[in-house]
Amino acid sequence: MKKITLIIILTLTVATYGQKKDDAEKEKITKMLDNWHAAAANADYKNYFDQLTENSIFIGTDATENWNKKEFEAFSKPYFDKGQAWNFKALERNIYFSDDKKLAWFDELLDTEMKICRGSGVVVKVNGEWKIRHYVLSMTIPNDISNEVIKIKEPIENPLIDKLKKQ
Repeated sequence: MKKITLIIILTLTVATYGQKKDDAEKEKITKMLDNWHAAAANADYKNYFDQLTENSIFIGTDATENWNKKEFEAFSKPYFDKGQAWNFKALERNIYFSDDKKLAWFDELLDTEMKICRGSGVVVKVNGEWKIRHYVLSMTIPNDISNEVIKIKEPIENPLIDKLKKQ
């Protein structure tokens, strides 16, 4: 009986420690992402791009926006130079970890000038700090107006669809 009690206590202790460690890492990721979004709102170009790994990818809301870090820097620079790039604030965020805790992925709902958007991404530890490796920004479309939005997108995106099919 003493062995069973000891095993239960050890199991609960290990589980509790693991959860606290995950919570601490989630808090670090949350803080990094919140600071990243704040850097854009404050036109802090250096801090914003320092949060991205050198081989990062940023996928924007337009179908043509699939950039590596250097391409995204070039696209973004004029916005930062004007004094404010964009202002995104997390409304909700979920964070998940790989089994080895070296990789995490997240999804977030954002309050933006485009109304609610969804961000999702992958973060990795680089020299002990979480950095964004891959980020996808999407505009949300309420289901009950999706047909109206499709009609608006159709003349713009049909030529792009044709072009991409030919590649």
